[in-house]
This record gives sequence, structure tokens and C-alpha cells, in this order.
Amino acid sequence: AEGKISVLVSTTVIEVGVNVPNATLMIVENAERFGLSQLHQLRGRVGRGQKKAYCVLVCGQKSKQQLGEKSRERLDTMCRCYNGFEIADKDLLLRGPGDFFASKTNNNLRQSGGFEFKIASIYNDNDLLNAAFSAAKSITEKDPGLLLPEHERLKAEISALVFDSSTIS
Repeated sequence: AEGKISVLVSTTVIEVGVNVPNATLMIVENAERFGLSQLHQLRGRVGRGQKKAYCVLVCGQKSKQQLGEKSRERLDTMCRCYNGFEIADKDLLLRGPGDFFASKTNNNLRQSGGFEFKIASIYNDNDLLNAAFSAAKSITEKDPGLLLPEHERLKAEISALVFDSSTIS
């Protein structure tokens, strides 16, 4: 920030909290390995001052054809888009939402992929998902333990999906 250092070599720890207005160039190596949101955050570390800034995304692959389809899509999105909301939407579409709950067999939560609805798409059916959330909230406000007879099957389904049946009372 004081101009005493001309070059900084760093890990992605600089993704958050770095504010150096006179930083004008960032080079991200192996950019195809990063998610869209992370690339957007990295790119946001330069160009905070008055001077024009550049963020160069360098791929570890020799040609664009060697990249996987999703990697190409991520990098193409970064080249054409600067809107954080649009980038977050595209990241969700490409990577998936990850896991909401750990599976019964292992307690690992994935940060991407995974979770697929049987009826709706988390990306395309926002109105339906909001209606389902409202219905779930209404039920749990009236019957937090799902003890009413009309909620017996719902409780059993939730127990089978998420919890050991002894954990809900």
C-alpha cells in the first residue's frame, strides 16, 4: 500500500481482505482449477485505484481444447462477465450446491456437486423451492417435533433421509 514492494507472490490467501489501491496486475496460474466465485474474488484484488488494472488467467493446459467443458465454461464466463450475481449463478449451475447434510455412511460434506432434487432443480425452480420452504416453515412452527399424527409420515421420511431415527423426538 505504501509502494515499498513492487511484486507480491502469494497463495489464494489474498482472496479476501487485501486492499492495495495501486495494485494493477494479477496473474492467476492454473486458473482452470478455481471456482468462478474464487476467481471473481481474486480478480477483485486489483483495479481498486485510479489506474487501469489487469487480471491474467493462465491455464495449466497447453490449449483450450485440452480443458474440460466445465473449465472452459468457467474461464469463458470470467472473460465476459464482471457481475458478481451472474458469476455466482453460473458457479452454482456448474458446480452444484454441494451437500446440505453428511451421509449416514460418512460424515464428509462436499462443497460442490452432489445434492439433486427428485422433482425440482435448485437452479431453475426457485419459486417452487420457496413455496416448499414456506410450507416446511409453517409446519415446523406449528409442530416443531413433528409429533402430530398428520406429520408422522413426514417425520419418518426425514429420519430415513438424514438422521438416525432415535435423534428426532
